[in-house]
Amino acid sequence: MIKIGLIGCGNIGHIIANHAEGIEIVALFDIFFDRARDLEKTTGARAHEQFDSFIREDFSIVVEAASVNAVKQYAHDVLAHNKDLVIMSVGALADPGFRDELRDSARRNGRKIYIPSGAIFGLDNLKVGRISPIKKLLLRTVKSPQSLGIEAKERHLIFSGKAHECIKAYPKNVNVSVAMSLAAGRDVDVELWVDPAVDRNVHEVIIEGDFGETSIRVTNVPSPDNPATSYLAALSILSLLKGLEDPIVVGT
Repeated sequence: MIKIGLIGCGNIGHIIANHAEGIEIVALFDIFFDRARDLEKTTGARAHEQFDSFIREDFSIVVEAASVNAVKQYAHDVLAHNKDLVIMSVGALADPGFRDELRDSARRNGRKIYIPSGAIFGLDNLKVGRISPIKKLLLRTVKSPQSLGIEAKERHLIFSGKAHECIKAYPKNVNVSVAMSLAAGRDVDVELWVDPAVDRNVHEVIIEGDFGETSIRVTNVPSPDNPATSYLAALSILSLLKGLEDPIVVGT
């Protein structure tokens, strides 16, 4: 059974805990200690107020479900303590300097960093972009004003540009664009729309390359307690973890 330590005990942390069959959550850490104590009651895991005591617990993988800042603050220490790392807040890797440092740290310590598929499908197939050039890679995302924390009376475009630029302006909402960039080996073009008429997050992925053309449209149900996070994104972490021990690996 995989043993994990969980950084971030909010909405995603609770979803992981509620679907953790075959996964043992050993330790919990959140800068808001009350959240960790609350999740401790339902998981049996030990809540820690300090990261130093958390990271010394007996588990092999840290699952980050907190924030971009949490990744930047704790990722190097996780790897240095000989533990693998699952990063949900993949926007932290939009910074190429930090990303390269983290890759070097993982290699130096013989550890792995895992990026879940998040709120979209088809991430595996984007890896063909590292072998055969992708000519067009566009993510068009439509979200409600509530999920973006803004006010809007009609549908309109609020951002058009590259993924690494978008994540700076909306760090909690377009992690999927950075995951796509990492998979494809190139920066993704992003359009971010706000629409008061939608109650779900909509992602359209448009890809053109030597292989042909494809488009994927995903309509995500927002997580009940946090409209900025899709339920699918949280479930993708569990799918990744449960696949690590399966001797048959499906997908590229």
